[in-house]
Amino acid sequence: MEAAVQALPKRRTQGWAVVAEQELRDLWLGGRGLLLGLGFSVLLSIIAYLTATNQALNFLEQRESVNVTLQVAIAVGSLLALLAAADAISGERERSTLESLLLAPVSRLDLTGGKLAAALSLWLAAFVITIPYVWFLGRGVDLVGDALLVGFFVGTLLAVFLASLGIVISVFASSNRVSLSLSLFLLLAVFTPTQLPSSAQKGWAGEFLLRVNPLTAGEHYVGKIIVNGHSWSEDASWLISPIVAAPTFLALAGFVGARYIRLGRRAAE
Repeated sequence: MEAAVQALPKRRTQGWAVVAEQELRDLWLGGRGLLLGLGFSVLLSIIAYLTATNQALNFLEQRESVNVTLQVAIAVGSLLALLAAADAISGERERSTLESLLLAPVSRLDLTGGKLAAALSLWLAAFVITIPYVWFLGRGVDLVGDALLVGFFVGTLLAVFLASLGIVISVFASSNRVSLSLSLFLLLAVFTPTQLPSSAQKGWAGEFLLRVNPLTAGEHYVGKIIVNGHSWSEDASWLISPIVAAPTFLALAGFVGARYIRLGRRAAE
C-alpha cells in the first residue's frame, strides 16, 4: 500500500483514486473480500432456501420472500462496509503502517476518500451477489426490477451512512478492537427499534423512532414497495432520514479524516 501511494503524482484529483485502487487490490486480490463474499452467498442461499421451501415459512408470499431476502442483503452488505471502514485508519495505526501513509504525497482527505470507496465495494459486491436470489424468488410476480432498483438505492444510502460512520470511529478509536467493537455496538443499537412489539411500533413514539433511524426507515420503505406494491412516491417521507444521513456522515467523515487522522493519542494531543 505504502509503495503505491508514495509513487503518487502530486495532483489532488488522482490521490483518492490511487488509494482506492490499492485498497481494492489488498481487499479483493488479498482474498479477504472474496472470503466475505463467499460467506454472504452462503447466508443468502440459506435464507432463500428457507423462504422458498421450509414448511414453517409457507405463509410467506413471494413478495414477502423477496422482501426478507433483500432486507437481509441490505443489512449484511451495509455491515460489511461498516466493518471495512472501521478498520481503515485504526487498522493501519495498529499495523504500524499509518506513518508511511501520512508521509506519502497524498492528502488526508484523499486517503479517507480512497479507503471509504474500497469499503463501499463490499456493499456493491453484496448487491451483485443478491441479484440472482431476488430473481429466483420473485420470478413470475413482476417485481424483480422494482425490488432491485429500490434495494440498490436504499442499500447504497445506508452503506454510505454506515461506512462513513465507521471511518469517523476508526479515526478516533484508540485501537482496532475498540473501533470494531464500537461499530458493532452502534449497529445493534440502531436495529433495536425493529425488536419493539408491533403495537409499540404503531404508536407515535414507535413510528418516530423508526422514521428517525436511517436503517429502520430505509428498510421500512423497501418493504412498502415490495410487499405492499406502493409507488415510489407514496411513502417517500420514510426516505428523509437515509437521504439526510448519507451525505451528512459522508461530509463528516471527510472533515474528520482531513483534520484528525493522527498516529496515536499523543500525536493528537
